[in-house]
Amino acid sequence: MTLSVALDAQLALGTATGIGTYARDLATALRADGLTVHALQAAWLDPWRFDRRVLWDQVLLPLAATRSGATVLHATAGTLPLVRTLPTVVTVHDMAWLRVQAHAPSYARAYFGAAMRGAYRRAAAIVVDSAFSGREYAELSGDPRPPAVVLPGVDARFAGFERRPDAAPFALVTGTVERRKNLIRAIETAAAIPDLTIVSIGPPTPYLDEARARAAELGIGERIRFLGYVERAVIDDLYARATLALVPSRYEGFGYALAEALCAGLPVIASDRASLPEVADGDAVLVDPDDAAGWIDAVRAVLADRDRAERAADAVRARAVERFAWTHAARALHAVYAELAG
Repeated sequence: MTLSVALDAQLALGTATGIGTYARDLATALRADGLTVHALQAAWLDPWRFDRRVLWDQVLLPLAATRSGATVLHATAGTLPLVRTLPTVVTVHDMAWLRVQAHAPSYARAYFGAAMRGAYRRAAAIVVDSAFSGREYAELSGDPRPPAVVLPGVDARFAGFERRPDAAPFALVTGTVERRKNLIRAIETAAAIPDLTIVSIGPPTPYLDEARARAAELGIGERIRFLGYVERAVIDDLYARATLALVPSRYEGFGYALAEALCAGLPVIASDRASLPEVADGDAVLVDPDDAAGWIDAVRAVLADRDRAERAADAVRARAVERFAWTHAARALHAVYAELAG
């Protein structure tokens, strides 16, 4: 039987965030590696409504996978069908639903947390995005099997950005505007640095209201730009023009914001929590997310000698591009699929 994979690509629809980007780019990389890929989607189904997500995970995805004729199903979104006919690989991007999402609705925590924890133990293979997520999985899942650590890739277009930072400094903060991403730390940092603007790009959650309120309370609302979800051309332009990137997140299973900024050649200041030190691998300034003075000092250091910070970021850019090449992830996952099919 010819090896082929049915790939859950539902979250690549619409306002794709990190997981959607992962599924989209992984499909491309696997095809380039010579594998037949069936990217499974239902374009008519809103992937961001909870009830529609469950419908996709538990009914439509397993049906589509069976009908595809694939030999393996890869559940890329951290959720998987409870009833399956194909050997299934699941990427567990993080264990956030069991670790840091206590503020979320109970039904969401029950499904994405407790129910999936049980489902993971019955999957044919577990993949995680970092050694940190592997440790989290081992601690919280109850599964004795060691997961395969496969570092995700970064879209190759980031390597091609020509840097042209604006004269007026601004810091780019990317990712869903949610509590664990800790955008308020960047806002409070900007309050102490009068000439700095913060540009936030990413879909909102109710945490956005808290961030807006904090900016208003500090009297810097006009220097905090919440752009929401923006098109690729706008993202690319911002990466070319930004002075630096800030990644103050308290919990990441991987951290696309950090990896993409490194590949784009931006100076980066990131949290020293969770997977971020591993992803930075010495190529970014790391600060405790609760150390207000540390964030202010780190940003001021970049702004004090922007040319030096730019040269330092450019010096590590090629190494980051190589580390986060999708070819590495595609080969590793191809091997996982082959082992299951065999």
